Amino acid sequence: MTDGGSSGRRCADDWLRAILASTRTIALVGASPKLQRPSHAVMGYLLAVGYHVIPINPGHAGGEILGQPVFARLADVPEPIDLVDIFRQRKALGTVVDAALALDPKPKVIWMQLGLVDEAAAARAEAAGVAVVMNRCTHIEHARLIASRA
Repeated sequence: MTDGGSSGRRCADDWLRAILASTRTIALVGASPKLQRPSHAVMGYLLAVGYHVIPINPGHAGGEILGQPVFARLADVPEPIDLVDIFRQRKALGTVVDAALALDPKPKVIWMQLGLVDEAAAARAEAAGVAVVMNRCTHIEHARLIASRA
């Protein structure tokens, strides 16, 4: 099931809640060490609420963001990834989704942040058995669906 997008499809809060509750390891593609970037704030939040977050940014590979080692590509991550959280320009979405689908094992979920929609990439992911969320923020949805219930 895909959320959002130009087709107007919607997913239920229960579905999003289940995704967030079952996720442990998140690869955050487009992670930034810059405090003013949304990816930095979201990564900090996700770490604070207990997720294992792996930053992906080729320009900072080998360094650290928020104390986590940075990898250049999804393929470089040496452990299974539950959810790929994408903070990249729209034109890069298809490439990131294809890289996620090439992983073994594949992630359970590909999540495109606010303002990000790629119906063709979502269709490829869903055809491969990977759930897709588009045009939503992991931080906002976690705070709304899980943290607010604690």
